[in-house]
This record gives sequence, C-alpha cells and structure tokens, in this order.
Amino acid sequence: MSETEAATIPRDSSLDISSARLEEFADLATRLVTDYFTQITEVPIFPQGSVQALVSNLGCEVPLEGEPIEQLFADCLKILAGNRHNGHPRFFGYIASPATPAGAFADLIASTLNANVTAWRSAPAATEIERLVTRWLGSVIGYSDQAQGLLTSGGSMANLTALLIAHRTKSRDQSGHKGLWNSGPPMTIYASEEIHLSIPKAADILGIGRDQIRGVPCDNEFRLNPQELRKAIQTDLRSGLRPFCVVANAGTVSTGAVDPLAEIAAIAREFQLWFHIDGAYGAPGTLDQSKRHLFAGLDLADSVSLDAHKWLYVPIDAGCLLFHDAAAAQRAFSSSAADYIKVHSDREGEEFAFWDYGIELSRRFRALKIWMTLRYYGVRLIADAIAGDNKLAAYLGERIEAAKYFELLAPVTLSICCFRYVPETFSAKLVNASEQERIETEAQLDLLNTEIMRGVQRGGEAYISNATIHGKFALRMCITNFRTTQADIDKTLQIIRAAAQQIIEANS
Repeated sequence: MSETEAATIPRDSSLDISSARLEEFADLATRLVTDYFTQITEVPIFPQGSVQALVSNLGCEVPLEGEPIEQLFADCLKILAGNRHNGHPRFFGYIASPATPAGAFADLIASTLNANVTAWRSAPAATEIERLVTRWLGSVIGYSDQAQGLLTSGGSMANLTALLIAHRTKSRDQSGHKGLWNSGPPMTIYASEEIHLSIPKAADILGIGRDQIRGVPCDNEFRLNPQELRKAIQTDLRSGLRPFCVVANAGTVSTGAVDPLAEIAAIAREFQLWFHIDGAYGAPGTLDQSKRHLFAGLDLADSVSLDAHKWLYVPIDAGCLLFHDAAAAQRAFSSSAADYIKVHSDREGEEFAFWDYGIELSRRFRALKIWMTLRYYGVRLIADAIAGDNKLAAYLGERIEAAKYFELLAPVTLSICCFRYVPETFSAKLVNASEQERIETEAQLDLLNTEIMRGVQRGGEAYISNATIHGKFALRMCITNFRTTQADIDKTLQIIRAAAQQIIEANS
C-alpha cells in the first residue's frame, strides 16, 4: 500500500460520518429548527407535566454505544417541549428576546467552524468580525462610531470586566503604581438602589465588597437622584474613603427606568470617577427615536455594557462591553503571558489578543450571529421592532389604568410594565384603614398576586414575572418580542383576570 493510499484510510476511532449520514443529520436538524420557528406561537409556554420524569425517560446512564439518529432527534423534540419558550409572543417573564432564524443558523455555522477567538492568530477572520461588530454596536446605541470592546457571555460578565478595569485604573491613578489593590482606605462604588444584582456580585468577586457600594436614592420614576449622588460622594470623601466609580442604569430590569446620564456623567467627571453604564437591557432602546432623548449622555461613559440577546433579537449568549479607552483596559489585564500564548508577529494588527482586554481566554465566535442578524434585517427594521415593543408596553400601561381591578405601579418608560390585581374588596379595605390594617391588607394583596403569577405561569398560555415596587409585589410584563401583538396583550390580561377569579373563588 502506498503512502497516499494509507493516508486516505480513516483510523478506527474516527468520528467522521459518511456523506449520506451527514446529509441525514442536516435534514433532521433543519426540519426541527424550521418546525420550531413556524410552530412557536402554538406551543405551551411552560412545560406541561413533570420535566424530571421527561428527562429521566431519556435515559440516566452514560451511553457506551452510539444510538440511531432518529432516536436522538425524537428525544430532542421532548427536550424542546420541556423548556420555557421565550420565542412565544406571550412570554413576558424575563428580558430575553427570541432568536431570529438568521441568528440561529449563524450559531450553527460558528459551531461548525469552532473557532477559539482568543486572539488574531488563533482566529483571524473571527477576530476581525468581532472588532467590526463592537464598532457597529457602539454606533447603533449612539456611544461611538469607533467604539472598542469585546463580546462576553452577558451583561454580568461585561459589568464585572468594567468594574475590574475601573478599579485598576483608579487605584493606579491614586497610588501612582499598580499593586495596591486592597491597601489604604476602602474604595467605593456609587449606584442607584435599582441597580442590577450583577454589580454587587462583581464587587464581591473583585474583593471590593458589597458594603463598599453606596445605594443612591431614586426619584419617583426610579431614576438615580444626582443630588443624592453628590452628597454620598462628598460624605465619603470627608470620611477619608476613596470613591472611584459610579454605575448608572440605561434601563433597569425591574421597571425600565433610565437614569439622568448626562448629569451623572458631569458629577463623575467633577470627582474624577470612572463612569460605567449598565445598558444590558435598555441600551438598544436608543434605536427608538421617540426614546432617544432618555439616553442623552450615554456617549460620555467610560464604559457601557449591553446584551444583544436581550433586545437585538440575537440568540444567547451575546453580551458586550464597550469602552473609549482601550489602553486603560489593556493596562488592567496586562501580564507576563505564558510562552504558549505569546504573540510573535511583525505585521500590524496581528498581535491583537482579546485576553488583553477581558477575563476569558477560551471564547466562542459570538460575533457571527450579531453580524448576520444586523446584515440580514438591517438596523432600520430592528429599530422598528424595538419601537413596536415600546408601543405595546405603553398600550399595556393604558389598558391597566383604564381597567377595573388593576393598578399601575410604575411609569412605563421602555418596554416593561409593572402592575397588580386589586379586587374591589381589597380597595375598600385600604380606604381609611389604620396603619396596621393597611399593612395586613398589603400583605394579603402580595400573596394574592403571587398566586396569580404562579397560576398564569403554570397555565402555559402566557408567562409573566414579578418585581417589588415601593415594597409591593408587582406583576411584571417585559416585551422584547417582535412576535407580540396587541391581541397578545389583551389575551394575557384576560388570562390574569381568569387566574385571579379562580383563586378568589377557591379561597372564598
């Protein structure tokens, strides 16, 4: 046997499959995806029956031998049925936009390539696409046409990375050199009381500590109060502490509130603080021309986080951190690299490495699905979809205010609406009630609305979640879905009413 003939014989342990089997895989996968997209409006949003039983029936032992393709895809259908479906037009529970076909198929292509986007040398084209996509995202939200940054698993990782860069930048500024991470007086962070849980979590991870985050009071619309921010900073300075960062919201996850970004930016600049904006949910809201004024000052931030999978209709995971000063990020992560990851190149640009700007080393090709989504649909159509979500939330707010037995609990700023169900008997109890009676009635209302939420979720026809608004349990509907219509809003209110009536009758 010649060397050429020997080279064409696959090894016994090869995982390649025949062309016929490959086509069978492709056909079955394409059919599954196509059916899912075309039937998503008809499936129950919440799994009906025991998910544990469903999974256990798929087999609990590690398979030692291969199984037929047909069985695998039949079981995949069962797994799909056992999940919540955020692509359904009446899924309002969490901030997670549905995937588009363009994004889903782009993810398949990215997985096929299986590029590890650590640096230019390991994935040249993927690296260039990611750098292009970050510039696009910076331009789309009005941050910068020349924004730099990197894609992350989500807003939590983006916020963690931003706080690390901020802390190392400002500790260097104040100490004159790197290395005084925890020496000297504590360094403090300022954020509104409505800040996302990823911020205190990041402070814990970085060793700053949750107790060094100052929760700044908000106004009646749940926006950080700049006057209170200034007072908090001045108080800490007089106490010998070291303020270093202020975090603002561009769309809170509870109500969609947008902080007064320009005013906060001015205060951050005055006290030489790093200014970070958590725009994981709301930053794409700038594409809605009627909402753009809310985001004035976003371009003044040192860093901004956003999630394309929250409101740009891209599959998870597609978070992003943007920043103006790439050198500051690089200084925060610079270290003596191990020999095997050192970059040796004499060509400009080829020495670029994402590990110089973020936490992850192994990184998947997240950019392709954003790139394909933006190119296939175009920014104008995506902007129309976002504006449509906002209009539906406003419509929902109007229906709540006009409807009997409903109470709107927060202004509708973007695409989130918070409200509760208040039967007439409870309304009567709250009129001229003593303080103790009011407390007891509010507790009963909280319990009732909790049961309503669970009843709606388990029913499978709609999915809502909750928030705490001024100490009250609120039903929360977040609309980030291009499939949702006014009919879906009306239908969901009917479902809520029916669930409430059923609970009241059962308890009477």
